[in-house]
Amino acid sequence: MRTLAIAALQTTPVPHDTEATWTRFADQVRATRELFPHVRLVTAPELLLAAEGPLLGPAPAGWMEQVATTVPGPVTDRLCALAVETGLWLVPGSVFERAEDGRVFNTALAISPEGEIVARYRKVFPWQPYEKATPGTGFTVFDIPDVGRVGLAICYDGSFPETVRQLAWLGAEVVIQPTLTTTRDREMELVCARANAWTNQVYVVNVNAADPAGVGQSAVVDPEGTVRQQAGHGEEVLVDVLDLDAVTRVRRYGSAGINRPWTQLARYGSTVELPMYGGSFRTPDWFKDEDGS
Repeated sequence: MRTLAIAALQTTPVPHDTEATWTRFADQVRATRELFPHVRLVTAPELLLAAEGPLLGPAPAGWMEQVATTVPGPVTDRLCALAVETGLWLVPGSVFERAEDGRVFNTALAISPEGEIVARYRKVFPWQPYEKATPGTGFTVFDIPDVGRVGLAICYDGSFPETVRQLAWLGAEVVIQPTLTTTRDREMELVCARANAWTNQVYVVNVNAADPAGVGQSAVVDPEGTVRQQAGHGEEVLVDVLDLDAVTRVRRYGSAGINRPWTQLARYGSTVELPMYGGSFRTPDWFKDEDGS
């Protein structure tokens, strides 16, 4: 059995205080390790370590520019050290990343227990016109040895079906989606999380910030679109053990033992014209036909 024990920290930053926020986050990760020693991966909300403030609260001018960091840099050095200390995989939400050319991206990171940055994903679909970060241009997955492949998405990315479809096409079995939603459309984000999980037959771990930084309601959705867990609005931690063999089962025999979208795409996709993408569907490398060959 391939399992991945995860902890999704629905938490808050100390508004506009990156040092206090780091201390709080690191203590929460250590506490999670102590309380739930079987957990292998800890994730947190979008831009947690950037110490964003509440939506309608006062904010220092140019905050994004002030807290933007290089990758690698001081923030990732701390994250790598924390991963080594705790022996955990970390997907610590996202940071404002300053690229060599000066542009700033909203970037999710994956850190291994050996203290290596194994994945860096720049948010492809920033929440425009409100979010000022530069859009990324591609999607990112990483492997946890002997477990499976994980994809990264950030918040508003989930509103675009291309995001999780591409991650699943790249072989992702779990999509970790740090989120910072402060608005009433959280209900629709949860609809999208279920739809993305069901149509692509992946787990979706959508971890939002707690009140007052966000509206909470973090969720873990299985590859048949069923919500395994959903948080309330305050601070809490969702701990779950994801059975990645369930992804294999669902893709082979269908959601609810019925629906097999990847099989159908593999069978007919190359003949379907997709003019908006300038091409047609290509069968992913990981695909096996119905008899498992």
